[in-house]
Amino acid sequence: MGAVCALAVTVTGAGLTGCSSEDPDAGTNGLGKLPADKIHAKAGTAAEVADTVRLHGTVDAGGDTYTLDMRLKADGGTGSVAAEGTTFGLLRVGDQLFLKADAGFWSHDGGDAKAADKLAGKYVKVPQSDPVYKKFSGFTDKDVLLGGLLTLHGTLKTDGRHEQAGVRTIRITGDQGRGSSLDVSLEGTPYPLRLVRAGSAGTLSFSDWNKDFTLEQPPKDDTLDYGKQLPTS
Repeated sequence: MGAVCALAVTVTGAGLTGCSSEDPDAGTNGLGKLPADKIHAKAGTAAEVADTVRLHGTVDAGGDTYTLDMRLKADGGTGSVAAEGTTFGLLRVGDQLFLKADAGFWSHDGGDAKAADKLAGKYVKVPQSDPVYKKFSGFTDKDVLLGGLLTLHGTLKTDGRHEQAGVRTIRITGDQGRGSSLDVSLEGTPYPLRLVRAGSAGTLSFSDWNKDFTLEQPPKDDTLDYGKQLPTS
């Protein structure tokens, strides 16, 4: 009917009795018909029960801006983090966290140059007692990371239908956008697809939900155990 109506208006310059706009929820998972708080709840549940996810984008934490590209699952995660002009790799398998970076990362702020050369390009095991473990392990923890990021503050409202990477979405906001906004998929499972954090605190995209990936400890000949405390601490 939509095509017929458009043709009638084009040819005759007049409307056609009975013409109406198409249902914006046609072919969707029906999420767009729900109030914002229920959309948020369903998105949170979908994220929680998903086995895996990839997230990439920027996030501000503790006064620093980090650019993340991480793949996460229940027992760990792997990917890269960029901050303060340097990029390093993170890998966590169970409780074991490894950090891989170049010599510049290890020697910054007056670090030991000889130690930095030794650590460069290796997977360095991070002691759980080291401040670096607490600082970066959260970037590899699916539940901790998503639990914090997907929280929207204030009164929730819907903010129209949008599209992310070719997927139709419904957008919800907290405090009219001042409390972050979240795009949730209108197709299939209602996964979160894009988050814009309040106060220009970063933008993150979520993809590869439930797409499995290999997570294993690095080869022993490519791994170093520095000791009780890393030279960056």
